[in-house]
Amino acid sequence: MPNPAYRTRLRKLLTPAERRLFARLDTPQKIQTFIDRLPANFEPNGDTIMSPRRMMQDRVAHCAEGALFAAAVLMFHGQDAWLLDIRSLPSDHDHIVTLFKQRGLWGAISKTNHAILRWRDPIYRTPRELAMSFAHEYCLPSGKKSMLEFSKPFSVARFAPERWLIADEELHWLMDKLDAAPHEPVAPPQALRSRRRSSKIELLAQEVVEWQRPRKRKAK
Repeated sequence: MPNPAYRTRLRKLLTPAERRLFARLDTPQKIQTFIDRLPANFEPNGDTIMSPRRMMQDRVAHCAEGALFAAAVLMFHGQDAWLLDIRSLPSDHDHIVTLFKQRGLWGAISKTNHAILRWRDPIYRTPRELAMSFAHEYCLPSGKKSMLEFSKPFSVARFAPERWLIADEELHWLMDKLDAAPHEPVAPPQALRSRRRSSKIELLAQEVVEWQRPRKRKAK
């Protein structure tokens, strides 16, 4: 369980409206449903790593922003939460999810715009077992499998909640800390090089998205 003093400190930073929202999201399943309904953050004005407060204000999120929000809500309810960073080939995008535990088993909350790399039910015995469930579907449009490594569970509770829960500035520093944390390879290099490419039907699933990227307006 999180440090009670940390939980109290986190709760005091929230506005009454924020506390009401957090209070309603009292299970990982409800948190997942909430972030699923948020439009994808396509970052039209450049890279963002919004704090949970800014995410609630803007009502959009990408994976890292959804993960930080989920971790904050879980800690609000006195539950442990960790980030899991999934590294991929440089030609692909990394992904971040929030780990939680129910009845001693691990699950994951995940914000993504695609039909893959989504929520994981709490049925996994270890973080590695859960992380490996993403390995098969993590691939490039060419079908090349691209997942390389995943981090050990990373707790944001090592940082003062003022720094990440309600910050106005981008939280690139926090993502740098996560990126620098210990990571574990999916498999030895030879095994990674011999992975079979995804089939055509699997690649079709990659094209399914919840939110369409807004079209750029033509200059007048």
